[in-house]
Amino acid sequence: MCDPDHYFPMAQAAEAVGYDGIVIPDSICYPQEASSKYPYNKDGSREFLESVPFLESLIAVAGMAAVTERIRFATFVYKLAVRQVAPVAKQVQSIQALSGNRFDFGIGISPWEEDFAVCDVLWEKRGKRFDEQIDILRGLESGEFFGYDGEMIQMPANKMCPVTGTPTPLMIGGHAEVALKRAARVGDGWMCAGADTEQVESYIRRINQLREEYGTADKPFRFYTTGQDAFTDEGIARLESIGVTDVVIGFRNVYEMEPDKTLDEKIAMLQWYASTFIKD
Repeated sequence: MCDPDHYFPMAQAAEAVGYDGIVIPDSICYPQEASSKYPYNKDGSREFLESVPFLESLIAVAGMAAVTERIRFATFVYKLAVRQVAPVAKQVQSIQALSGNRFDFGIGISPWEEDFAVCDVLWEKRGKRFDEQIDILRGLESGEFFGYDGEMIQMPANKMCPVTGTPTPLMIGGHAEVALKRAARVGDGWMCAGADTEQVESYIRRINQLREEYGTADKPFRFYTTGQDAFTDEGIARLESIGVTDVVIGFRNVYEMEPDKTLDEKIAMLQWYASTFIKD
């Protein structure tokens, strides 16, 4: 959510000092009028997003991957349910082909009905649509002919080329029980948009219970969360102890509309955190 000119130098700086990955938020637009509330901040307000620069997230990932060599990227999270899944699958496979499979696809529905209206997609049965989209993403990355006849989506058999042959990790976003079940059932990980450590621990415990029930507990699985506790060694150890695998840090509170910093200030903060907390 920053000046587009900052993306490339920040990605290169993060790679140089040892970060594992960069996460990219997703937003299409800011509706003039909206009735929906944002579920991940204290008061449900959405004013913090007005006039905030949002590059299209898959384009941002592709651009940063082109100027780096090792660092991974993830969307946090991409509002898949408001898009058409076949062209998204094509974009994702293109990113994987160009980046050497350095992309983890964090996906969700969207808490705002207005996103669906702007994209001319039905708000009703959005969860069912999202489930079918996940099936299609998996099918189209096979490189074989794949068609789909679902309740919400019908797609004639087709194949996409190139595909890398490496399954794209799908990280599921959302805090509702249905989202936790979806992550446990079909996901390669779960992304937490904002919660304190005790809440995160309860979500992780519930997902692990569900993974046992669905018979997916033996699959590799990652837990992403934001990192207000990741600025001390003790806090990092606590997050690791409850099962967090990937902690997302930031250097300003966008929910409180803190102003952005200069590029030099942000790179200095990236370097400070790395020198203090990133260890071999």
